[in-house]
Amino acid sequence: MSESRFDEGPDPLTGQEAGDELDADLEAVLRSRLVVGPDPSVLDDVVAAPAPDPTEQLADQVELERQVAEIYAQIVARAPEHKVQPSIQRVADCLDMMGNPQRSFRAVHITGTNGKTSTARMIEALLRERGLRTGRFTSPHLNSVRERISIDGQAISPAAFIQAWEDVAPFVAWVDEKSAAEGGPRMSFFEVFTVMAYAAFADAPVDVAVVEVGMGGKWDATNVIDAEVAVLMTVARDHEKWLGYELTDIATEKLGILKPGATLISARQDPEVLDLVRDAVRANRAEYVQYGQNLQVLDRESAVGGQIITVRTPAGVYEDVPLAMFGDYQASNAAMAIAAAEALFGGGAWSGDVVEHALMATHSPGRMEVVRKSPLVLVDAAHNPAGVEATVGALEENFPGTRVLVFAAMADKDVEGILSVAEPHFSSVVVTALDSERAMPIDETAELAREVFGEDRVAVEPNLDTAIVYAADVAESADVEELTTPHVVVMGSIVLAANARAVMGRPKVDGS
Repeated sequence: MSESRFDEGPDPLTGQEAGDELDADLEAVLRSRLVVGPDPSVLDDVVAAPAPDPTEQLADQVELERQVAEIYAQIVARAPEHKVQPSIQRVADCLDMMGNPQRSFRAVHITGTNGKTSTARMIEALLRERGLRTGRFTSPHLNSVRERISIDGQAISPAAFIQAWEDVAPFVAWVDEKSAAEGGPRMSFFEVFTVMAYAAFADAPVDVAVVEVGMGGKWDATNVIDAEVAVLMTVARDHEKWLGYELTDIATEKLGILKPGATLISARQDPEVLDLVRDAVRANRAEYVQYGQNLQVLDRESAVGGQIITVRTPAGVYEDVPLAMFGDYQASNAAMAIAAAEALFGGGAWSGDVVEHALMATHSPGRMEVVRKSPLVLVDAAHNPAGVEATVGALEENFPGTRVLVFAAMADKDVEGILSVAEPHFSSVVVTALDSERAMPIDETAELAREVFGEDRVAVEPNLDTAIVYAADVAESADVEELTTPHVVVMGSIVLAANARAVMGRPKVDGS
């Protein structure tokens, strides 16, 4: 769909950086030995090529990012997923008109309530370590919309993002017109992003795409792929307004990604969900790997920067694998990732070296991420009670000491439930503001915080930067126990995590 892009670097023939003067004798030798088609004189163009102008390169990059922002503004102006009738037909029609690019690569499809993005990153890292070209589609993004579409572990380039939009735009317009004629809506912004991702993956081209659902599963825009492996993370309550208030309703929606004859990798589940999982496996004649049965973390030890884990899968045991993430839930996520990678290759065991190298190098920005060491500040994107419960467990294990929470949340979340889970693990909370139409107003959040923490343990500071500084002062002024470190945890929303990373000057995600 797009022109080839080449890496910058030294001249492949001479080893000289572009623009450096070439020694005359060396040039003569090269000319005498080089055969480039019928006309060796084409070397003149190579030797005479001027060095790129850094100012022009920067200007070009700024212009590309401007175009990306313009395209993003057009797409995000469309209706969000939850305001469009549940259907994958619009996406299917669009891709069909494009020749079904999603059929050009294999796929792993991930759903569940928490841990999807971290697990997607680990699966992708394992596949890349094995030498495959990979695509990864996750949401939402932290810094740049380009993070959502990753190729070979890097955010899609501005030029490739623009190309993907130009490739799909005519077909999106056609589907919009067709839907309107039938009394239906335009494609939603997530549907458009999904089509762009599949087009970009086909254009790359990738061998395997690791795809995270946006919300739910059965009616999610991503569910037009025929994934060989479906991964079901633990099902908990989130997005109840759209997925249902009962775990069984939520699980039924999420299990809709399982295709006939595929393999299902399931995380820990409540008994009522487990019954539905088994029913879905039987109905689809699927292979089945269940955490706690034929998949398990046998042992783990905390280590600097993460942990060392031993994992048993259906294919064997992987001993003493370094994992650069904290918490027992990330150890479980790693086990899920290994099992998914095994399943994609017929279920056999992988080389221990491949697994170690992949997981040792995998990070998940905004998930138990240390963004400053003095004073110690961590950022976590947990935004529902189940996610917060996992996070505070990891905090207690790895970061003992006086702990102050900087908090904000979206209005459609179980804010009281989140605060109730967090309260025993924090000495106090600083409520801050979120720049989002979906955010709970700061006064309402503060009132809930006072109900849970008590009046004397709650402070309010709308400015996030100031809130973090204030929280650090409070933590460091407390009585410090020996061998503990006072610290601040910024938590409650993915948007809050993104803002905190920016305030703390963290690098952009995946080179975006």
